[in-house]
Amino acid sequence: MPKMKKKQVKRGRRSSTPAPTPTISRVKMPYRKNGEMFARVVDIYGQERMGVYCEDGKHRRGRVRGKIKKRVWIRKGDLVIINPWDFETTVDGESEKCEISWRYLRHEVSYLERNNRIPKSLDINNIPVF
Repeated sequence: MPKMKKKQVKRGRRSSTPAPTPTISRVKMPYRKNGEMFARVVDIYGQERMGVYCEDGKHRRGRVRGKIKKRVWIRKGDLVIINPWDFETTVDGESEKCEISWRYLRHEVSYLERNNRIPKSLDINNIPVF
């Protein structure tokens, strides 16, 4: 009996040209009337929960919104838009809670930095540790 040959896997060539830079047509900004604001992700706790440092100088516990939960991966240091919970009862010793509703891509962050839209308090190197 002849031996069975192993299946060969075809491997396509990778192009040496880099991916084109996306053109920015519109960048989402926080809607201040609803209380939205910029924040940086500081810690990742798991179960779609993260520690964020907000532009008002507070550390909050953020929860990823259900609409973007499976579509967007959020990493440490990402710039996000949060919506603080106004119905929460504050407890001494616990950080407030918020909902993460948007994550900016790398080219959107650079656009916001060029146009001075990001507050200086959210500079990635100057975030205080709590």
